[in-house]
Amino acid sequence: MTTKYLFFTGGVVSSVGKGVTAAATGLLLKERGFRVTAQKLDPYINVDPGTMSPYQHGEVYVLDDGAETDLDLGHYERFIDIRLRRYSNFTTGQVYAQVISNERRGDYLGGTIQVIPHITNEIKRRIRLAAREANADIVLVEVGGTVGDIESQPFLESLRQLRNEVGRENVLFIHVTWLPYIGATQELKTKPTQHSVAALRSMGISPNMIIARSDYPIDDSLCEKIALFCDVDRRAVVPMMTTPILYEVPLLLEKAGVADYVLERLGLKAPVQPDWSAWRALVEKVKQSKPTVKIALVGKYVELKDAYMSVREALKHAGLAENVEVEILWVHSADLEKGKGWEIVQQADGILVPGGFGSRGVEGKIQAVRYAREKHIPYLGLCLGMQLMCIEFARNVLGYEDANSTEFDRSTAHPVIDLMLEQRSVTEMGGTMRLGLYPCMLQPGTKAAAVYGVPSIEERHRHRWEFNNAYRKEFEQAGMVFSGLSPDGKLVEISELRDHPYMIGCQFHPEFLSRPMRPHPLFVGLIRAAKQRAGLSSNL
Repeated sequence: MTTKYLFFTGGVVSSVGKGVTAAATGLLLKERGFRVTAQKLDPYINVDPGTMSPYQHGEVYVLDDGAETDLDLGHYERFIDIRLRRYSNFTTGQVYAQVISNERRGDYLGGTIQVIPHITNEIKRRIRLAAREANADIVLVEVGGTVGDIESQPFLESLRQLRNEVGRENVLFIHVTWLPYIGATQELKTKPTQHSVAALRSMGISPNMIIARSDYPIDDSLCEKIALFCDVDRRAVVPMMTTPILYEVPLLLEKAGVADYVLERLGLKAPVQPDWSAWRALVEKVKQSKPTVKIALVGKYVELKDAYMSVREALKHAGLAENVEVEILWVHSADLEKGKGWEIVQQADGILVPGGFGSRGVEGKIQAVRYAREKHIPYLGLCLGMQLMCIEFARNVLGYEDANSTEFDRSTAHPVIDLMLEQRSVTEMGGTMRLGLYPCMLQPGTKAAAVYGVPSIEERHRHRWEFNNAYRKEFEQAGMVFSGLSPDGKLVEISELRDHPYMIGCQFHPEFLSRPMRPHPLFVGLIRAAKQRAGLSSNL
């Protein structure tokens, strides 16, 4: 069949929920038997988010092939349950870098390089590549930012051109917009939506569907007004009130008839009828009252929860599997260094230290690791969280008071964490870490092998430093178990404490492979151990 394209744009404000809407729409179409892929176009000039501050960009989401991408790709993978690759996310920076590289090579034969056609042609090439590489029936393309942003104009122009090239019958524009609430008059206003549609039309694009987002109920009269002023079918104006349950969004879109309208406009018939029984059961399970376990997430970016988006979702997935409500206690590691925040840590049934870079807040994380080890509190360390688990062990069990990582102290006498051999000649920061999917062999009889239940695994990585094998034997003799190793046995991938209910660190990022229906084993293990510490029945 001819490939169909759904283009998602945003209006009024950013962070309006385009990513979740696109992901949920993708699930609706997949449930009807279509091969679906998704793509995010990011207008910023950075080449990728890998070197950007989490405070500005949120989480860096890593794919199987090592691409460092936008966190919306996590939504796509979790909702649609697909594995994406690097062609599913690109930035203005990547586009310009490619065009400039082509020009330097002489590909344009001395011609003047312009936004149209050179930049727009490269954008269209990458969109088509996503469809071809995924062998997709339907490609969902989300344009980052908000209509009216100067940096998104080349993307919108490219989509306009692509619509004309592939045929209007093969393209649908979905505009996700925000209805602000005016407290003084206690009413929702549609005028900003009208203006954002006008801005979109000024680019030559008229939306076929409008998803109207709001924190308040949207009555029919407002939907009729939007349809009238924005020249959209009444059926195509979909009210979408904020829901506290993220995974309810596909069911709300299904109820609103979004998929049926999309297929009708694209001239498609669903190969199969959707079966929402498992998804409904998931949402019902979320709604049920459950006992609570508290997990202290000790990080350095806790002011912006999106910096730990996948970790947060993975904890929720594991909680659902174990029939408990997971309450995340957000603890700033720098506060622990000042003696603050310990009353929060002491409430926790489990402790999680996520990944990160740089020395700020590291000593606070190490103190949290020591607390978990000495108090026998269930602990999961992700990437840096594993490395700090090893540093704390070297300092307080082996007695190497100055043990450290060369990331934080190049002159440490005991570099138990050191730069990977292949990283020592690297000079550029962007996209040069150990990235993507790597195999790991689990050691029989270990906690890691027990929670996974298989002899070998593949997990996504994002790091430069690793455990220093010069200390391996000494660690093992003192009670550290290296339960996951690279196939050649040279790289420590998982470490755990022998005499501890659950203290595991992994060099990779398991949160990227957790799914609502398929929670990650390491997170399930943490929640199960936290339940036991909280005195909750294992049969819950």
